[in-house]
Amino acid sequence: MRPPSRAATDKTSFRGERPPVATNPIAVGEKTFLGHPRGLFMLFFAEMWERFSYYGMRALLVLYLTKHWLFSDGEASMVYGAYTALVYITPVIGGYLADKYLGQRKAVLYGAVLLTFGHFLMGFEGDGGGDSPALNAFWLALAFIIVGSGFLKANISVMVGQLYPRTDVRRDGAYTIFYMGINLGAFLGSLLCGYLGETYGWKYGFGAAGIGMLLGLIVFVIGKPLLQGKGESTDPARLRQRTAGLPFEWLLYVLGIGIVVVCWWMVQNQEVVGWALGVTGAVLLGYVGWVASTRLDRHARNRIFAAMILMIGSVLFWALFEQAGSSLNLYTDRFVDRNMFGWEVPASMFQSINAMYIILLAPVFAWLWTMLGRRGLEPSAPAKFGLGMIQLGLGFLVLVAGAAAVAGGSMTPVLFIFLIYLLHTMGELCLSPVGLSAMNRLAPAHMASLIMGCWFFASATGNFVAGLIAAATGSEAASGSDAAQDVVLDVYSTIGWIAVAVGVGFLLVSPLIKRLMHLDTLKDDDHQLAGEAELAEPAAAGTRLDEERR
Repeated sequence: MRPPSRAATDKTSFRGERPPVATNPIAVGEKTFLGHPRGLFMLFFAEMWERFSYYGMRALLVLYLTKHWLFSDGEASMVYGAYTALVYITPVIGGYLADKYLGQRKAVLYGAVLLTFGHFLMGFEGDGGGDSPALNAFWLALAFIIVGSGFLKANISVMVGQLYPRTDVRRDGAYTIFYMGINLGAFLGSLLCGYLGETYGWKYGFGAAGIGMLLGLIVFVIGKPLLQGKGESTDPARLRQRTAGLPFEWLLYVLGIGIVVVCWWMVQNQEVVGWALGVTGAVLLGYVGWVASTRLDRHARNRIFAAMILMIGSVLFWALFEQAGSSLNLYTDRFVDRNMFGWEVPASMFQSINAMYIILLAPVFAWLWTMLGRRGLEPSAPAKFGLGMIQLGLGFLVLVAGAAAVAGGSMTPVLFIFLIYLLHTMGELCLSPVGLSAMNRLAPAHMASLIMGCWFFASATGNFVAGLIAAATGSEAASGSDAAQDVVLDVYSTIGWIAVAVGVGFLLVSPLIKRLMHLDTLKDDDHQLAGEAELAEPAAAGTRLDEERR
């Protein structure tokens, strides 16, 4: 799951005027590559290496927990769920500190340093088992990666937008290029780190992820001149002021280390993460509902209620989709015939399939929606949610059917792993960019950041629930027995049918949700918002397409 461009959430009011006509204002003497500022390609490579490290580590995480630290499946899944949930929450803090104080460039640089340190800490694997002192280094490594992602992912895609005037027609293409770097890094990281980690040793896989992040940091530092002063603090004098004996800028970095300590504790106490998500989610929904009911006119209020319905649907989607890194990864390792061309492919390498499909299919979906739109046949955003949910459920059901089709005791053919990822990726392309665009489109200007924050909070909640579902597959699955496989497949069958039923429900009520959106009365700020939301879609495809959600 991956954050949209902050530029896509900026709103400028054009009261009584038409929005400006898009232009292509290449400045005289501007150095470009393929028609774009060179800074775009520096950000492309920096983000590519960051995603290389993140997804390389993610591909190994659950396998590392169960095989090296000897966690049960349930324990490993809960750690995975808490970790990914926190990765989605910390960008709220990183984005706020960058906007108000640090500026995006320094926030990204600080995040990259924390990430590099965290990934290299993952290489200290110790002797394994649950009582090794090296386990503390592992928890600390996760905390550094969580906070580093919060500072980096919240801001690097913002800098892409800052390279262009708001009306520049190149912005759409820029985010398309940028998101290709995201998914190229995810694809290569899962392949290389997964292969090294499972073939030669965990420290080699995690070490490769650390080297990838270090390369991203080096690219970002060397490429600073290409940013042409973009992403700097709006109040540099404030950063130089001394507070508590330190320059305020360094005090913010100390605060970041304090957040690392909090995350170090929370990732070890997953139930605290669950309670925090539940309480905060209830407060957020209650507050948004109260504001919508008491301060907005009927149309704006209905749009907020439509957005809240989509948010709730996204929780279920990500809870099921994120089985890829946890229970589906373990299922692939234990119950799938991974022999391809005479070589038994490490299970973690199959985590690259989603990124590969995104690279191949995202242009197809962009063309499809445009083509249907010209003919007046494009499904509404709620209908696309329904289609995404149905394809998500069908993916699980296809895997269950494939496992049932072979003789008792036989391994599931690897073809069905490719099929489940294909259907899940198609579902993701129906829901993730569309959801981000809808949040931008439906929120009034003064509530845009709050609504976008709620959307990513829903993604975080979905990731945590994913851990609960993965834990339900049963810790006894580690035995690799037929009975253990049946437990996993029973869970997959249940959640598959639930997803299909919810998807059909979304399709049936989509006309009602669309009516709540009042698209025919969007005007002024809302028109500007809608136009900019379209520019956000390629970046949205890159976050969880993050993800950053992924």
